[in-house]
Amino acid sequence: MGQLEVADSYVAADTTQVQPPYVPPLQRTEGQPPPVAANDGLSYLAFDTNGDAGTAKAIEDALAELADGESQRMIDMIDNAPPGPIKTKWGLAFRDYDECLAYIRSSNSLKAPEGGVALPLPYTVHERPTYSIVPSNALWHDPAHADVAALLRKNEQDSRRRNLFFPQVLRDARRIGEYHPGLSPDSPDCMDKLGVSLAHLESKCTNIYDSAEVERVFYPEIEKLLLEFFPNATDALVYNHDVFDKDYAGDRTEDQDAKNPGVNANYAMLVHNDLNDNSGRVRCRELLTKNLRNFGRPQNCTEEQADAKMSRRFMSINLAKPIETIEQFPFVLCAWPSFADQPYINNYRVYDDRVGETTRFTYRPDHEWYWFPQQKPNEVSMLKCYDSVTDGSVSRWSFHTACIDPTAPATARCRKNVVVRSFVFF
Repeated sequence: MGQLEVADSYVAADTTQVQPPYVPPLQRTEGQPPPVAANDGLSYLAFDTNGDAGTAKAIEDALAELADGESQRMIDMIDNAPPGPIKTKWGLAFRDYDECLAYIRSSNSLKAPEGGVALPLPYTVHERPTYSIVPSNALWHDPAHADVAALLRKNEQDSRRRNLFFPQVLRDARRIGEYHPGLSPDSPDCMDKLGVSLAHLESKCTNIYDSAEVERVFYPEIEKLLLEFFPNATDALVYNHDVFDKDYAGDRTEDQDAKNPGVNANYAMLVHNDLNDNSGRVRCRELLTKNLRNFGRPQNCTEEQADAKMSRRFMSINLAKPIETIEQFPFVLCAWPSFADQPYINNYRVYDDRVGETTRFTYRPDHEWYWFPQQKPNEVSMLKCYDSVTDGSVSRWSFHTACIDPTAPATARCRKNVVVRSFVFF
């Protein structure tokens, strides 16, 4: 059976419409080019079949993308390139971290400012929409579609083979005022201009590995922090979190039903953003009206109440707080103005009941990257994942990645932190 035939077999036969879904308009930033996306950027909610939120259509498109063969051709191009740097249309790139780092150290063109560091960062080089079927999707456990699962599993395993390392320079975010005179990193103006900022918190949460304590203690602390940081805000909702600790020896099991995200052993080593023009609105709407996958305060808005709340400005902010000073695998952030005119590349995360949209970006040498070297436990790094203001007057989002700090000693401890996701309403 061919891949497209497999896709056809997976589409649900029942086309009864339960209720018209909320389909967000694609509200691009003024002056920004169209995204690299499926279906001209239309949300998969427009393809809802019997309340499936367009998931059947997303799987069909995922298999069609594989059948096209471009993903494999990109991998073959990388694998068959001669040893050494790979010439791309964006600049020189490298298959692995060490090779890129050796190039940086031998080059005279990359000079890090005080508090900064030059290092390899991983970017996609695949300018096509991509799909990720999340681990909880029933497809992985359905014997009737084992052939579909096999194709998609191979694609998941191959995804990193379409990324390359590029040389970049990180600036010390605590020195933002040196690069943007008059701008303080711990101000809402910094978030509006760059999409990144810094806050401070002395938390009373003593155990980030206890999801119940994080939700009971840390969520309200962060909501209070956000309302104080953005004085014009009327409400803040923290709705989930992740814990990162490569060296954690306890139980890592994720249990979404129990609102326990588990403990991540892997850091997100790819330049990306968590939301986009569609998913910023969809995620907010499904929280407000359906309380969907909300670990925080229950939300029970009517459609009309959600319309009213979302008719005003709202933002999605991720906040990351260490439990000890970060020595290795720092979390690094890119400032909005340096990529405001760059199209993003959609990655679709397919659940059983929703299709999330995240974004990836290709390399540019003038991306303005920041980090907080040796970030302390009372320092909370903040990055914008979405802003409903589209007229270009403020940042729409940042993008980010984890990376390996080449200046850290071999004995440096891996990052241990908690990342919470929130919406802020005005």
